[in-house]
Amino acid sequence: MKWLFILLLLPFTVFSQNESCDILITNGKIIDGTGNSWYYGSIAIKNGRILKIGKDVRMTAQRTIDAKGLIVTPGFIDVHTHIEGDEQKQPTADNFIYDGVTTVVAGNCGASNVDIGKYLQWIDSFKLSINVATLVGHNDVRKTVMGRVNRDATPEEMKKMEDIVDKAMKDGAVGLSTGLIYIPGTYTKTPEIVDLAKIAAKYNGIYASHMRDEGDSITYAIEEALTIGREAKIPVEISHFKLSGQHNWGRSKETVPMIEAARKEGIEVTIDQYPYTASSTSISTLIPDEILADGQDSIRARLQRPAVKKYVVDFMLMRLKKRKLKHFSYAVVSSYAPDSTYNGKSIEQINLMKGRKHKVKEEAQTIIDLMMTGGAGAVFHGMSDEDVKRIMKYPFNMFASDASIRVLNAGVPHPRGYGTNARVLSKYVRDEKVLSLEEAVRRMTSLPAQKFQLKDRGLLKEGMAADIVIFDEKEVKDVSTFEKPHAYSRGFHYVIVNGMLTVDNEKHIGTRAGKALYGPGKNTGALAF
Repeated sequence: MKWLFILLLLPFTVFSQNESCDILITNGKIIDGTGNSWYYGSIAIKNGRILKIGKDVRMTAQRTIDAKGLIVTPGFIDVHTHIEGDEQKQPTADNFIYDGVTTVVAGNCGASNVDIGKYLQWIDSFKLSINVATLVGHNDVRKTVMGRVNRDATPEEMKKMEDIVDKAMKDGAVGLSTGLIYIPGTYTKTPEIVDLAKIAAKYNGIYASHMRDEGDSITYAIEEALTIGREAKIPVEISHFKLSGQHNWGRSKETVPMIEAARKEGIEVTIDQYPYTASSTSISTLIPDEILADGQDSIRARLQRPAVKKYVVDFMLMRLKKRKLKHFSYAVVSSYAPDSTYNGKSIEQINLMKGRKHKVKEEAQTIIDLMMTGGAGAVFHGMSDEDVKRIMKYPFNMFASDASIRVLNAGVPHPRGYGTNARVLSKYVRDEKVLSLEEAVRRMTSLPAQKFQLKDRGLLKEGMAADIVIFDEKEVKDVSTFEKPHAYSRGFHYVIVNGMLTVDNEKHIGTRAGKALYGPGKNTGALAF
């Protein structure tokens, strides 16, 4: 009987010892994304999922990674990106992958593909190296129905916009976004946004907003975002939370408590942030909103009128005076299609390149010249590092690059597109100790996964998707600078996306295992209220 029992048990013993996996990670310091402290352990990956995780995982594997001395975390989730249109230029998305990012959320600032179903199907068939979820952008929805006109929507137009948002949510959008400093979002009144946010709320979506102002009128803009959340009964995400303009430095003491108070009230509001003291957007944001209606031909025609040009110049000079600056040195062109020699130069420098006098009125004219030829992308220096750190300490704040897929040596873009996460981990965690490592990882993983309802991402847990980053906490570093932005972050030794090794010994091996991630409205229908 004894020998019979041993013989019966033997197949199970052999099976257990010989159980195999695709990748086995051993000896790493595991930070699981919850915010809990690290522990030594191993992770077995099979068929794109975490098969086992713990201190004693013994399996045969096609590939074993010895993570001794390294940190093992969930793949980072970048909740605020603008990848649309750049996917085919660089499908390996090296700038994100080398910064530990395995998932991005597109469709921010009101700009997105309008046919979300078609876009996500294309993402699944084309394959990037990163996963992609997307919001549906209000600006593009409005443009589809109304163009760039400066007026309220008619009831018929509202119905058309509602139908587009409804279909987008059913097709898998994770929510609705607005860009209220961009045309035509800036022409939109709050009730229109509330109406469309209610559609997104029916499908458990969120409302993500580039607010109407991030400087002088920021408290009004925050209150508008909270009002939309309150009235539409929808979770709110305030994008790239910051204070712009030297005269607004220190006001994070005022704005962060507004978010804390809103959460106490019961509004499900969170924020995101890039860890830099400069922003980046279109040079058109220096021009009065009403000048930008109806398209480039209309903009050019208006700026050719002497009275309008004087009005625009006076407007720009007034805003510069508020910043307590004498020149447009804070605005640096990042990409200007007609003349790439302008890239990396400030408006002050470009004005002198054009042979003009070193006068601020001449610099304003230089900005108008750029707008006459289609505008330019720009980096705007004007934030305080103390505000950056104060905002960073807020626990329900995520990190986001606000960037596209970068193509090496194309333009002089903001370094946040290359180094956002590495900068947090090196400057603000390791060097300045603003956050603990475990807390920073939570902000990059489980917090964004929870907010954007990416239910199988953001944690190292059995059954979860195997998006995993392995890095050296001592050597991780952002290399990209404002002067020389085209440089990948260092210290990320291995990156795994959906169970597929993508970075091997700090080298992107070309793997494109990313997939489309769908919002909660996909195939579920609307909720009843």
